[in-house]
Amino acid sequence: SDYRFRGVSLSDKDPAFQPSITISHESGLYVGAWGSNIADNTGDDVELDVYAGFAGGDALTYDLGVTYYLYPGVSSANYAEVVGKLGTTVGPVQLGGMFAYAPSQGGTGNQDNVYLGGNASLGIPTTPLKVNASLGLEDGAFGDKKMDWSLGVTADVAGFTLGASYVDTNRFIGGLGKAGAVFSVSYGF
Repeated sequence: SDYRFRGVSLSDKDPAFQPSITISHESGLYVGAWGSNIADNTGDDVELDVYAGFAGGDALTYDLGVTYYLYPGVSSANYAEVVGKLGTTVGPVQLGGMFAYAPSQGGTGNQDNVYLGGNASLGIPTTPLKVNASLGLEDGAFGDKKMDWSLGVTADVAGFTLGASYVDTNRFIGGLGKAGAVFSVSYGF
């Protein structure tokens, strides 16, 4: 029902369609692409992310990759970001952390940007429900000590994942960072 990126609506609080494809190798190498409609950006109102990286691990999972954010029709907004993630399971809770760094480049207004995030997920026994929470802190080109957080629930039903979450930030950003509910339906194969 909305494309929220680190707490901010990039679809102007309108619904978004977001297809993706990832090709991975048993070695841990992967490449992929993800897309979404976005609000008017004087271009084609599309975001296309291409990414590659290396992931693996058992008790402690890791993922190190690079994402290139493309905005067709507005190439001056394109930028690259390095992303690292760690994850583990403690009892019934899955925990994750991430660090993202976008060096100074044209698409970031010639400033660097840092994002730190954490998330937790807890499956509710004997149900298809999972409770999810996240917290992030961003500083640099896209936010000055901007925080975002979310709390939601997902359910796996007949091959689909249904979701509902509350998303908020500590920045109003023209109303696009205002608290809101986001509903989602996804299907993977």
